[in-house]
Amino acid sequence: QLQLVESGGGLVQPGGSLRLSCTASGATLNYYTIGWFRQAPGKEREGVSCISTSGGSTNYVDSVKGRFTISRDNARNTVYLQMNSLKPEDTAIYYCTAAMRVVPVQSLCATPSRVLYWGQGAQVTVSS
Repeated sequence: QLQLVESGGGLVQPGGSLRLSCTASGATLNYYTIGWFRQAPGKEREGVSCISTSGGSTNYVDSVKGRFTISRDNARNTVYLQMNSLKPEDTAIYYCTAAMRVVPVQSLCATPSRVLYWGQGAQVTVSS
């Protein structure tokens, strides 16, 4: 059973940066396509960024392109989400997720129902 634990969330001022980490246990992370989802109060959950098993393919929602970068270190069983130039509208709970390795990154980000495993979430608050 794969378990995912997020870390690195917190409070940051607009324009600041945070790096979220997702560390896996119970299984090897490189068997899975990984996605970061977020949900803000009163809003639908959305796929923020997804990455293939090798890291060679990535996907981003339009609102974070050029500001967020997803990466993975399979040797450390960890996936990262570097978030720069943060805006108040980025405030949300961010979830690390895993799907079967055959799921394309675009498909995972667009379809939360394809997620097999969810982390517990990390709060990100962007406020002055």
